[in-house]
Amino acid sequence: TLVYRRRALYPLYAYVLINGLLAGFAPWWLPYLYIWLPLWGAAMLLPRGMGPRAAAAACCAVCALHGLAFGTLYAPLQALMYGYDWRGMLTWISLGFPMDVLHAVGNLAAGLLILPLSDLLRKLNVRFRIGA
Repeated sequence: TLVYRRRALYPLYAYVLINGLLAGFAPWWLPYLYIWLPLWGAAMLLPRGMGPRAAAAACCAVCALHGLAFGTLYAPLQALMYGYDWRGMLTWISLGFPMDVLHAVGNLAAGLLILPLSDLLRKLNVRFRIGA
């Protein structure tokens, strides 16, 4: 998203489609249709002129927050599909929270790779004359 902006939606939804093809288009897959949009939107809102340290911190924070919110983002459709009321949905979220914390830690670590990979993409775009 930092490099390709709106065009980043193409690989994002290619990933969602491939995930469904490989693991099956079961009910777990449906939230994937919307669960990545907050991450993409948050990345789109990051200011372009940040310094490297601020950008690294912002990318890591956005990634970690998305991991932490994953279960909460997943919950509304799960509640609709399985007939949960508000209490059931909140229970589902709270029971999954420890996994969301682990997801956040993993995303935080992966967020450290965003700036080096973005720089590499920009260099490859120049080298192969791909418009970004």
